[in-house]
Amino acid sequence: MPHNYIIPLLLTLLAGLATAIGSVFAFVIKKDNLKALSVGLGFSAGVMILLSFRDIIPASREMLAPNYPVHGDWIVYFGFIIGIVVAVLIDYFIPDHIDEEELAHRNDVVTPDHRMKRAGLLMAVAICIHNFPEGMATFLTASHNITLGVSVALAIAIHNIPEGIAVAIPVYHATGKKRYATLYAAMSGISEPIGAFIGMILLNFFMPEIMIGIAMAAVAGIMIYISFDTLLPLAREYGNWHLSMIGIMSGMLFIWGSLLLIP
Repeated sequence: MPHNYIIPLLLTLLAGLATAIGSVFAFVIKKDNLKALSVGLGFSAGVMILLSFRDIIPASREMLAPNYPVHGDWIVYFGFIIGIVVAVLIDYFIPDHIDEEELAHRNDVVTPDHRMKRAGLLMAVAICIHNFPEGMATFLTASHNITLGVSVALAIAIHNIPEGIAVAIPVYHATGKKRYATLYAAMSGISEPIGAFIGMILLNFFMPEIMIGIAMAAVAGIMIYISFDTLLPLAREYGNWHLSMIGIMSGMLFIWGSLLLIP
């Protein structure tokens, strides 16, 4: 394994395992008291939005410029659209939530505990599939620019915490065992390092440098979609719009300032 791939893989692993942190919140904090999480989700969205437009898209254009000096901007534009389409298709075919009313009205003869455990397992599977492209995105970004990769990994780690909560709560209430809830929450994030490993294989054997530029534009599209489709609605659900805005502005200013300080 090339030495410069070790850090991107570790960053992706840590970002994915942040779902396990969510299980801790599920044990000690009720959902209606998670106003700090609202700010954190807004912070994550602010980081991802600013990084996409300020750094990832320009980096994609820079990589394409030597071979496509005239049409490079259009290629980046369509790469961005590809990322959005990928995120939309995943959302369409693999919903990232479980309809509790549908579960409650099933005719299956199961106990409430079994129903809760099933909800947690289904949630873990759905989140696992959703996290796969995030892992690939983090790896590709960190492989090109380690500073940018750290920022992306931080943003993804923050928004993985409520995903861990969503998995841990039903499993914990069904089994009463914290270790099971933590295990399932951690497993829901394990697809991120798997996505990073697939990204490493593509980068080494199948993906020419031109395709990396297109892939980075697609990464920006995925991150923007995640921010507006998932992070911001969740931020408002856990707190209110003003708390979400505080988080968004804080995230943008924090990551912008950190990028200015790092040469």
